[in-house]
Amino acid sequence: MADEPATEILDGAYRALCRHGYANLTLQDIAAEADTSKASIYYHFDSKHRVFAALLDKFFDRFTDRINSVEGDTPREQLDTLLQELLATDTDPAQREFRLVLLELKAQAPYNSVLQEHLTEFDEFLSEQLQEILAAGINSGEFEETIDPVSVAELLTTTICGAQTCHVVTNHSTDRIYTTMSRYIERQLLDNDHTQIAL
Repeated sequence: MADEPATEILDGAYRALCRHGYANLTLQDIAAEADTSKASIYYHFDSKHRVFAALLDKFFDRFTDRINSVEGDTPREQLDTLLQELLATDTDPAQREFRLVLLELKAQAPYNSVLQEHLTEFDEFLSEQLQEILAAGINSGEFEETIDPVSVAELLTTTICGAQTCHVVTNHSTDRIYTTMSRYIERQLLDNDHTQIAL
């Protein structure tokens, strides 16, 4: 069973981060949102950084569940579904809020090794999933055997993360990025016998 006070603190930290941003956020802000005391926060987490490291663990579980739920009968379909899932332009306020919170934490990562370590797990997991899909596509003959799954996965991961950041910061639609990436996959990754697959 989850530690209920700790869960309430993490929920409060999320709300406080949405309300105040990271730079001006204090433990008192978190305590107020969680309806608890700073002493209680220190009991469960020894610093503000540890609160957000634990929050990122919670986010990571949500992220991995989302990625693992991607379906498709072939590697190409799985890759396309994954891109649709991650590059859909969010109109849901809760999802946009979630991405904003992640961006707030990413902005602190260069100065905080704890947050950096946790955030790195997101990109590594996504890259590994992409590598598996690409390798399966090569083995099945759907993708060109000459492509390097590691390099292509790194490229796709970087593009996805950049598009999500741009969407949060400028409200720029990610739909065009999805279309561009789909064309890249069709022209550069698919084996010649599969280039006529409808996108």
